[in-house]
Amino acid sequence: MKQKTKGILAFAFLGGILLTSTVLFAIAPPAATMTMEEKEVLDRFDFMMNACVERTSDLENNEQALTACQEVATQDRNSSLCDVGQKIGEQMLIDNYCTELSSTMTGTPMDNFPDDQRATFCGGSDAKSTSYVQEYKIPTLCTQPLAIKVAPDGNVWFVESNVGQIAKFDPISEKFTEFENDMWPEGARTMSWGMDYSSDGTMWYTDGSFDTLWRFDTIGETYDAVSFPPSEEGSLPQKLAIRGSNIIVNDFTGSKITFFDLAQNIDDLTYSSIVAPIPNSFTGDFGVDSKNNLWYTNWVPDTTGLLLKFNIEQYKQDSYLASTGIDIPLENYFDVYDFPDDLNTANGLSVDENDNVWIVDTSSSFFFKFDPNGEEFTKFVTSTPQKSAYGNSTGIIKTPISRPYWTETDMNGNLIFNEQTSNQLAVFDIDNERLIEYMVPSKNPNWADCEDKSKSNCGVAQIFGFDVIDDKIWFTEWAENKIGVVDTGKSLPFTVNTNVESINLKKGETETISLSINPSSSNIGDINFNFAHTASTVTKSSDLLISHDFNSSNEIIVSITASQIALSGDYKLLLGVFNSEVNVSKYVDVIIEP
Repeated sequence: MKQKTKGILAFAFLGGILLTSTVLFAIAPPAATMTMEEKEVLDRFDFMMNACVERTSDLENNEQALTACQEVATQDRNSSLCDVGQKIGEQMLIDNYCTELSSTMTGTPMDNFPDDQRATFCGGSDAKSTSYVQEYKIPTLCTQPLAIKVAPDGNVWFVESNVGQIAKFDPISEKFTEFENDMWPEGARTMSWGMDYSSDGTMWYTDGSFDTLWRFDTIGETYDAVSFPPSEEGSLPQKLAIRGSNIIVNDFTGSKITFFDLAQNIDDLTYSSIVAPIPNSFTGDFGVDSKNNLWYTNWVPDTTGLLLKFNIEQYKQDSYLASTGIDIPLENYFDVYDFPDDLNTANGLSVDENDNVWIVDTSSSFFFKFDPNGEEFTKFVTSTPQKSAYGNSTGIIKTPISRPYWTETDMNGNLIFNEQTSNQLAVFDIDNERLIEYMVPSKNPNWADCEDKSKSNCGVAQIFGFDVIDDKIWFTEWAENKIGVVDTGKSLPFTVNTNVESINLKKGETETISLSINPSSSNIGDINFNFAHTASTVTKSSDLLISHDFNSSNEIIVSITASQIALSGDYKLLLGVFNSEVNVSKYVDVIIEP
């Protein structure tokens, strides 16, 4: 059980009036020796380099992976500064950054990347489909779709981050409409992670390059830009949610959560920000529970992290005291919980219908449930990525991880999340502890260790954005220039069951579990066994040793052994089978006795 550390951390409250400006982007001017465009490029470069360290630190081949990641970041910086130099006629930038780049002008968003990077960042393969997934190719090349939201009328809206505009897809006619943003600087690009729909018919989304919130009127088809309050550390407005009359946005690098009052005119928006307690840290995703408590994370990768609960209702009730000059100790409205072991990179966060908080860890294959009543974390694990996602042509990947990224809960008791390096979308049945993972058919080989970069069945499409509506999961493929939909209402080719729900093991002891496979037809094709567990793998031999035998086509006998030096504790063992389209698994509790 994790102990609360309430009342010992210092918080700050910022309030004010945010005024939109007749200037396109209301941000502080850069130093005279650097243009605004240069500063934006270098800020993005710093973020990408930090992200490289964060996402490769736990890999066995971390030095090679870090080098490769930093090379991509450096190429992006050089390409962008070359573009800036050519745009403003700055010969020093041209000489320093354009000498090794070759760009064939196409008159499309591909021109934002040199020729040798276009396959990586633009993709280009045709739309594909499986029994559960249907993809749709965006007409304009290299738009890099990111945040996505389904409107109440069923139309699917998404941000084209490489061109700074919004687009609509009609699922009935299967037609795209792209809305040009006349205010967007030529050649600029951004990362728009957050998007939500307002009842007045507007779509709001974040813009990480220009520290801006954009509002698109879906009726009038017009854009408005609202400046995001900057932080000294540098801001990156990331996820966005509309709740009641408030827009809530986390500032990933600026260490704060900001509330905007939608009841105000856009030219006179009131905002307030809660500054996170850990200095020089990241502030992650957020969710609101049934009691109107805001949950969010604040962390430094591989160092420290906190799950925080902010009592919005109580604060609102007491806020009148501030107008009378009485100081309000903001820490009184917080409960604070230390991260559990192995939660290092807390990106996605969601709250389910029972007010449990779910957090995914993007530097591993783990996801976590926090029970606010028992104040206790439970660790789960995804399936092991299929080789088609990571390739491993060099043999350096010894322990592939799935990197779950963002989360969402639905009204049917499910947790949905994207697995970045598994190229899958996962649906976790919370009550029954069953996991279904749907493989996305498009794969970009330039993001994995693929032997033949010309082959399309190796790599990842960078599924960064998704939205759930009924039994459909709409998603974007950032590196493949597509959107797609998973139909979770379709029958699965097989289901699985185990003869027990839990086992107890003494150290050195072995138990067997029968995993039954229940096919829905006589022709289910080739299937493969998959397992994963949450026990320690730090030692030379894992705390849990797993082997299996196919007793028949419909039964697998799984042997589970606790090593002699295993750490005592309660663990989750994931057992399942998969084919090229779907992975179906269930969890078994394993208790290793002292």
